[in-house]
Amino acid sequence: MLSRSCFNLLNLDDYSVTDRARIPKLMNVPGIITDFGGGGGGDEEKGEVSPGVKNGSRRIIVANQLPVKAFCKDEKEGKKWCFEWDRYALDTLILQLKDGLSPDLEIVYVGCLKADVELNDQEEVANFLWEKFRCVPTFLSLDLINKYYHGFCKHYLWPLFHYMLPLTSSHGVRFDRSNWLAYVSANKIFADKVYEVINPDDDYVWIQDYHLMVLPTMLRKKYSRIKVGFFLHSPFPSSEIYRTLPVRDEILRALLNCDLVGFQTFDYARHFLSCCSRMLGLDYQSKRGYIGIDYFGRTVTIKILPVGIHMGQIQNVMSLPDTAKKAKELKEKYEGKIVLLGIDDMDMFKGIGLKFLAMGHLLEQSPSLRGRVVLVQITNPPRSRGNDIREVEEEVKKIASEINMKYGKPGYEPIVCINGPVSTQDKIAHYVISECVVVNAVRDGMNLVPYEYTVSRQSNNNLDKALGPGFNGERRKSMIVVSEFIGCSPSLSGAIRVNPWDIESVATGMTSGAMMNDREKELRHEKHYRYVSSHDVAYWARSFDQDLKRACEEHYHKRCWGIGLGLGFRVVALGPNFKKLSVAHIVSSYKLTNSRLILLDYDGTMLPEDKVDKAPSAEVISILNGLCSDPKNIVFIVSGRGRDTLSKWFSPCPELGLSAEHGYFTRWNKDSDWESRPVPADLDWKKVVLPIMKKYTEATDGSSIEQKESALVWHHLEADPDFGIWQAKELLDHLESVLANEPVVVKRGQHIVEVKPQDVSKGLVFQSLLASMQSKGKSPDFVLCIGDDRSDEDMFESIASNNSLPDKAEVFACTVGQKPSMAKYYLDDPAEVVKMLQGLSAASTAMQLPPKAPVHQVASVEDLSIVKNHASFV
Repeated sequence: MLSRSCFNLLNLDDYSVTDRARIPKLMNVPGIITDFGGGGGGDEEKGEVSPGVKNGSRRIIVANQLPVKAFCKDEKEGKKWCFEWDRYALDTLILQLKDGLSPDLEIVYVGCLKADVELNDQEEVANFLWEKFRCVPTFLSLDLINKYYHGFCKHYLWPLFHYMLPLTSSHGVRFDRSNWLAYVSANKIFADKVYEVINPDDDYVWIQDYHLMVLPTMLRKKYSRIKVGFFLHSPFPSSEIYRTLPVRDEILRALLNCDLVGFQTFDYARHFLSCCSRMLGLDYQSKRGYIGIDYFGRTVTIKILPVGIHMGQIQNVMSLPDTAKKAKELKEKYEGKIVLLGIDDMDMFKGIGLKFLAMGHLLEQSPSLRGRVVLVQITNPPRSRGNDIREVEEEVKKIASEINMKYGKPGYEPIVCINGPVSTQDKIAHYVISECVVVNAVRDGMNLVPYEYTVSRQSNNNLDKALGPGFNGERRKSMIVVSEFIGCSPSLSGAIRVNPWDIESVATGMTSGAMMNDREKELRHEKHYRYVSSHDVAYWARSFDQDLKRACEEHYHKRCWGIGLGLGFRVVALGPNFKKLSVAHIVSSYKLTNSRLILLDYDGTMLPEDKVDKAPSAEVISILNGLCSDPKNIVFIVSGRGRDTLSKWFSPCPELGLSAEHGYFTRWNKDSDWESRPVPADLDWKKVVLPIMKKYTEATDGSSIEQKESALVWHHLEADPDFGIWQAKELLDHLESVLANEPVVVKRGQHIVEVKPQDVSKGLVFQSLLASMQSKGKSPDFVLCIGDDRSDEDMFESIASNNSLPDKAEVFACTVGQKPSMAKYYLDDPAEVVKMLQGLSAASTAMQLPPKAPVHQVASVEDLSIVKNHASFV
């Protein structure tokens, strides 16, 4: 599939200062970045390092909040700010990830403080945090926080990423342009802070989550070769949901300005890839286990790896005396009860109300469990505020109250609600005494509660002593009921997966979790513990860091160019030997040669793919006739189309050579006969292929079949992009299996699957024409070959490997848009191809004109008129 990122690239030829008038106005980063920083250009080419930055690779972790706790003390001299690492918060991921990196590696944190620091104290606080913690605070005003975080992030972007659309004004918050501008402004402040500390040649930047999705564009705009990774901790919605976002292109392009983009699950990555395909026309490829998107010559790597937990932190908390004491108290409180546990944030997507309804259904359907089963629900404080949060709180209270009134009795409360925040020790203690944990979110990015629960249920000496030898014995057991709509679900193969919207299903799962035999619980616990312990946060960080370094390896092997304005900025990266074809350069070479071979593809090369009328325009016909009129030229259209179509379209060009069906048929001019390739004439394989293609056409809306004399082609350009690609892959596999013993080739091209005889290719067309010219003593000293499709790569490869051309021959193999390519030159689109050919045609016309008469020999009528007028004036 041809990537749209190949279009509208800038001219990357070397130029002097006086040539800068040729630079398009939408250029943002002047100059060209040559290999290993050897050329002039923007700030990054000079290798500028921010003040006070030491040399050596570091990791700059950018997140919405810093992993430090801030509190203010009142002293005689006034208020004094104090800070400490926020070590015991289970969600302090950006602090925990350093365990997966080298101990010698310096880590810098950029983010907001969880405190409001007055303007007069901000500089002092910033200096202190840098010196003591290597933290760079981004001080945002209260108004900006309200619009950026509460307005755009939590009330608009976060619900949309969790599949909730604001269908009415009372059902969610609709897009607000002022909140979006605040989001961009906040990201700009984060970018400015990164600029202050980064060494762009050595440091790697790792951006965390949806709060900072446009930050990569800002960083890439400043430093074209910056090494940037991004990890999305929330879900990424399907394209049907994402496309409703008014700023969808800006966010997609910003993420594509990263080198590595990480997702929790394959589903989230698949949705992102689908959005890139449908909205930006970008295709992806999977190679050696890595998924990559070609974006203006840069490969953006996609990584799929769920986040893990910090094993050591939980084990340390389990060993604390306070934890054992609390666990003992809870054991005594719920003595004789089967405890089901839920720990969730208070928000609309955690499914707390649905969980309570399932608990009510469980008690209704299983009278024997009344008085025996208790659901303990710990709710963490909401991370934002608004009507939706109040509605959820009211609903949860109402449902819990109704169930407790219906099934409760003195000494027994079926649902126990604990409003957080609660300490980490309390959470671990509840994990320890619970037979089953229930995670019932209707949509969640990852949710680490099941992982934390699994580790907490593992054997621990202090807890075993406090709870007594009979509590779980030497071997731990655990059960997990988990929603199938959260990120951790695929990795928990021993869990009971449920649809949170199906109340009966959840109730059945909770019953199974409560009543399952101990041996089964032990086996499931062991399976989960093996996975959780081997895929902890250190493993996740180490794996991401390694892939980020691998994704950035090619940075200094390509020439980079920044184009675009604002959030449309992107970097074009090209190989050192891959240049844009200059009209002036090729015309100059054209004029100095005497035997020229010009091979031109048609569709996608001289004609845009999306044009409905495929016939050549009058301008194209005129240009071709101009080229053919030069006796030094042999011009051929080399196309996959049939000979009848080409004959009809190019009948106004009598001297034009045509090669149809990828070279199966060839004629030198309008008056010559068609010649065919010496291949087996048996085309019985068509009887097998045609019915198969018809089945795929019936099943794929927008597809069609093109029947040629030598080939059959299945087109899916007008089909749904994802479904068309999927069906093309299936058709390719199907045809390859049934045609394994036939003398044919099955190939995928640009929106096509083609079956054609063996030994038929555009590369063989070049070889045949070259041999014919050489046999007549007219070996070409100028070769121009232009094409855009995979079939044209055969020509480029044949030209590159040919040794029979004269040493001084001027060879121009040029691709249109598609990269990488065997060609050494490129043009952006068919319009540029036509413009270049027009230049060659004009050069031929000029060279064939008779020389002009000297001015002093003949006076024109115009000259005589000027003399007459001058005499009258005198």
